[in-house]
Amino acid sequence: MITLAVIGLAYFLWLISDILLLIFAAILLAVLLSFLADLMTRYTPVPQRWSLTVTVVLAAVLVVGFLGMFGAQIGGQITQVVEKLPQAINAAGARLDISNASAQLEEAIASSSGSLLSRLAGLGSTVIGALANLALVVVAAIYLAADPTLYRRGAIQLLPRSQHDRILDAMNVSGNALRLWFAGQLVAMTLVGVVSGLAYWWIGLPSPLALGLIAGATNFVPYLGPILGAIPAMVFALATDLNTALWTLGAVVAIQQLEGNVITPFIQQRAVSLPPAVVLFAIVVFGLVFGLPGVFLAVPLTVTLMVLVKKLWVRQMLGEETAVPGEEDDTSGRMLDPTTRRT
Repeated sequence: MITLAVIGLAYFLWLISDILLLIFAAILLAVLLSFLADLMTRYTPVPQRWSLTVTVVLAAVLVVGFLGMFGAQIGGQITQVVEKLPQAINAAGARLDISNASAQLEEAIASSSGSLLSRLAGLGSTVIGALANLALVVVAAIYLAADPTLYRRGAIQLLPRSQHDRILDAMNVSGNALRLWFAGQLVAMTLVGVVSGLAYWWIGLPSPLALGLIAGATNFVPYLGPILGAIPAMVFALATDLNTALWTLGAVVAIQQLEGNVITPFIQQRAVSLPPAVVLFAIVVFGLVFGLPGVFLAVPLTVTLMVLVKKLWVRQMLGEETAVPGEEDDTSGRMLDPTTRRT
C-alpha cells in the first residue's frame, strides 16, 4: 500500500508539473518583491506594513512608463526584425550558395514538426495562455509576499513537528539564495543588453535597440541563451556584407567573453556560483521535463535544490561541512522572517 501510494503521488505530481512550475515562478517573484519591500523599509520612511503595496505600485508604474516611452519603438523594431528576417535569411543563404533559403527552412520545419499553418493557428491560444499564466504568477506572488507566514506554516505542517525549525531555516536560506541569484542575473542581463545594443548601433545593423533587447533577454539562460540571442544579429550582418558580418561576429565574441570572464565572475562573488556543467545539465533536464518554461527557470530551480541538498542532506544528515549560498548575507532572516506580516 505504501508503494502504491508513493507511485500514485509521483504520478499525480507529474500530471500537475506545469502547475508546480507556475508555483515556483510565483515564489521566485515573491522573493524579489519581498526583498525590494525590505529595502524600501530600510532606506525610506515608508512603514513596513505599506512597503509591499508601494513596491508593487512603483513597479507597475515603471513598467507602464517604460512601455509608454519605448514600447512603440521597440515594438516597431521587433516588427522590422520579423519582416526582414526572411529576406536576410535568403541573402545569407545566397552567400553560402543556398537558393531560397527561407523557403527551404520553412519546408524543413513543416516536415519535421507538422503543418506550419496549423501551428500558427494555435499560436494565438498559446499567447493567450502564456499571458494568463503570467497574470496568475504575478497575482500569486503578491499574495505570497504579503503574508508568507500563512503559506509557510501550511507547508511545514505537512512534516513532523521536530523538523519545523530545520525546514523554516532552509526556506529562509533558499529564499535569500534566490534573491542573490536574481539580482546578479538582472545586472548581467542589463549590461549585456546595453553593450550589445551600442555595439550593433555602431556597426550599423538595423534595429539595434531590438537586437540589444533580445541579447539581454536571452542572457537569462546561461551559456545557451547568449548563442540564441546572437543569431538574429548574425543573420542581419550576413545579409549586409562580409565586413559587417565579421565586425558583428567580433562584437558578439567580445561581449560574451566580457560577460563570461568579467561580469559573471564578479557578480557570482556576491551572488550564487554554480558549476558550468551543472547548469548545462540542469537546462537539458528541466527543459525535457517542463519544456521551454523549464529552460528559463532551470537555474533558479537548481539554486533551490542545491541549497536544500547542501543544508538538509550534506550538512545536517551526513555531518559534512559545506558552504551554503544565501547564509552569508545577513538579510536572509529579515527577508523571509516567519513573523513578518504585510498588507
